[in-house]
Amino acid sequence: MDGAIGREHRAQSVVQIVGGHAAGITWMLAGLALLFAVISFLLGPANLPAGDLFSGLFASHGAVSVIAREIRLPRAALALVVGAALGASGAALQGLFRNPLAEPGVTGVTSSAGLGAVIAMYFGLAAMTPVLLPLFAIVGALVAASVLYLLSRAGAGVMALVLAGVAVASLATALTALALSFAANPYAMSEMVMWMIGSLKDRTLNDLYFAAPLSAAGIALLMTAARGLDALTLGEEAAHSLGIDVQSVRRRVVVGVALATGAATAAAGAVSFVGLVVPHLLRPFYGYEPARLIWPSALGGAALVAAADVAVRLIAPDGQLLLGVLTALLGAPFFLWLIIRLRKDA
Repeated sequence: MDGAIGREHRAQSVVQIVGGHAAGITWMLAGLALLFAVISFLLGPANLPAGDLFSGLFASHGAVSVIAREIRLPRAALALVVGAALGASGAALQGLFRNPLAEPGVTGVTSSAGLGAVIAMYFGLAAMTPVLLPLFAIVGALVAASVLYLLSRAGAGVMALVLAGVAVASLATALTALALSFAANPYAMSEMVMWMIGSLKDRTLNDLYFAAPLSAAGIALLMTAARGLDALTLGEEAAHSLGIDVQSVRRRVVVGVALATGAATAAAGAVSFVGLVVPHLLRPFYGYEPARLIWPSALGGAALVAAADVAVRLIAPDGQLLLGVLTALLGAPFFLWLIIRLRKDA
């Protein structure tokens, strides 16, 4: 009896230590995200002093204020918004499908969101009403997430879901390329290419105004489903026995991912692999419960995208290297390594 009590006390101590360690990691991620956002704000072709830039945010200083408010701030802030949306979406999708390979890019959600944005541009709808661009991106993301959701309900396995995601992504990319082939002018073509690759270059405050609230709403919806995702890791029957409304949890995840990923893609294009890499890097610190991983993944995604955007601008100050290229160069080898490791563990 005393031994059992002692083991229980030791287990509680371990949980407290791990919880405290995870809290420290969370604060570190928030600090890194803020640090890289500040560095991004200070970088640019115009070599302006940091003091002038920060004062230009709150007071009128002519051209400096325009650069600070209209150019530097939207790009730095959108890096955080886009990264948080993709990181949280990846953690939620991995929890929903119980699939470590799930993330918005791999499952075709990002490509479908990009296709929705391209359709809005191709038919001139975005020029008529700017709100239609993120709306079409969200609809595209919702369609892709719903397809995978229906397949998961039908009992599709891990590899079947990955292959289905690849098929959805390939179809969305092909349709986007078709629109690109029939683009009316070179400007429209360059805009569509940006949505296929992903970039934060030349983003404006309007992009931030649309993306930030929609992404925040999507992440908030994912957080409300976090405990339900924990129960789903035990299986649907066990979740039902615990009083969890499984269908409600799935709907919230699908809609939350569509809102967050659609808004992020409408602002920055198809930035891939963030939602795959970040949850896996953080899982050793937070464990395998989706409820504990969604918010840290949002912070980690924000830090990763902000850091990647800083790296892009340092490597190629002329703007020729795009954000989506760098994240793909980092994420694709990680994805292949993860598949190999999963096959060895099987």
